[in-house]
Amino acid sequence: MIQRIQTVYIFLVLVFSGILPFVFPLWKNGNGDAYYFMENPFYTGLFALSATLSAVSILGYKKRQNQFVLNRLNMISNVILLGLFVFRLLSVSGEATQLVSEKGIGMFLPIVSIVSLVLANRAIKKDEDLVKSVDRLR
Repeated sequence: MIQRIQTVYIFLVLVFSGILPFVFPLWKNGNGDAYYFMENPFYTGLFALSATLSAVSILGYKKRQNQFVLNRLNMISNVILLGLFVFRLLSVSGEATQLVSEKGIGMFLPIVSIVSLVLANRAIKKDEDLVKSVDRLR
């Protein structure tokens, strides 16, 4: 069923990884210039991979195990994306003498995606356990 709660969570991931990165910058440089994800091919690829995995997972709602695996892969891609953001945050040098850059809300999009994917996988597991318990009664 497409109206399950895990579909709502996965749709949130699709929005957070496919639409909102175009709206919110990842950070602003010391000059006030916004830095969007499209300026780095790794960020672009990982956001696109996350959005694609979310869309495929929503469309594959009849196969819960495949949906579970796709969500796990999506979590891995979001953790890698978050790791790249943290690496960028920690490896910027020379900000003490220049204007300090601001972190944008776009840096937190992978965190929200990971939380939504965890909640979706928890709901999928609950559905799978319910189906197994009904099969035992037959």
